[in-house]
Amino acid sequence: MSMHINYRAAVAVALAAAGTLTLPATASAQASTTVTTAPLVKGLYQSAYSERNDALWVTVSNGRPPVTATSLLKVDPDTLAVEQTITPPVTDATTGAREAVYGVAVDDEHNTVWVTNTRNNSVAVYSQKDGSHLATLPDVAHAREIVVDERHNTVWATAFGSGTLVAYDSKTLEEKRRITVEGASPAGVTVNESTGTVYATDLAGDRVITVTRQSDTPVFVATGDGPISISLSRNGRTAYTADQTAGTVSVVDLKTGTVTKSVATGAGALSLDTDERSGDVVVVNRTAATVTVVDPRAGVVEETVTTAANPNHVEVTDGHAYVVDKSGAGAAGADQVTRIDLGH
Repeated sequence: MSMHINYRAAVAVALAAAGTLTLPATASAQASTTVTTAPLVKGLYQSAYSERNDALWVTVSNGRPPVTATSLLKVDPDTLAVEQTITPPVTDATTGAREAVYGVAVDDEHNTVWVTNTRNNSVAVYSQKDGSHLATLPDVAHAREIVVDERHNTVWATAFGSGTLVAYDSKTLEEKRRITVEGASPAGVTVNESTGTVYATDLAGDRVITVTRQSDTPVFVATGDGPISISLSRNGRTAYTADQTAGTVSVVDLKTGTVTKSVATGAGALSLDTDERSGDVVVVNRTAATVTVVDPRAGVVEETVTTAANPNHVEVTDGHAYVVDKSGAGAAGADQVTRIDLGH
């Protein structure tokens, strides 16, 4: 889903909620693309857009356990200003460790935001309305990514450490399915809301794990070298994987189970998303410090945008790509969010 964002020129912003200082966003042009960048805070990981609240939710975590500096940010997608800072609960009073957040997805049907607590082997649920912590759901080994199927009231998370896909009821917040693939390392995850079929990349097995609503027996489709992120075409018939080892995007025909195209995008392809307006695929190349726009039908690169160092995740909505980096290029070493106008 996507809702139209009224694209406005970047404006200077002052003190945001919860005392977070956001410096003015800066706009620049690369070829035909408008790029706007703003520093947020140190430790950005992923983002997810809420149509219901017209908000970009961004996860923040710093360092190794015990992680004490972590937060969930509500960011204005137009100004890139931080509107709210939510602090996860303490898990260890002695060290001050908190339930550090990494992956993120929104459920606009129930007005919640779901996160993966990778270091704590769990997922958590927060209210989009007031930021309150609603639940922590355990036993998700190295929980990495999460996706919401609003049509079927289901949330799926990847447990990278145990080779497991875990499903939750988005109304009751209770676990309802658990699919384990021995030897697999599920990383990225997406869902076809029309069918309820979930797709996850197996980083260790160079394949896509497919699980339907009707069966707990997974089906496997080969893809590129080191698949770490996945998205679907608008009609759900094609999957796209960001292949971290190969630095490519693979175009996978889900009916025939074959890779029809492999497009070189840049070193360390890490995260991708589909632009529903154009059908293009936007991929973040972490090592190359670029964002690449791919036409998957033609199998060609349409444009490459240079970012600050270590871009980490991309979220595409309504013709705009939101990229969070781990560059430390902002004031006081803050990481940045970059909005790229895709021109559609």
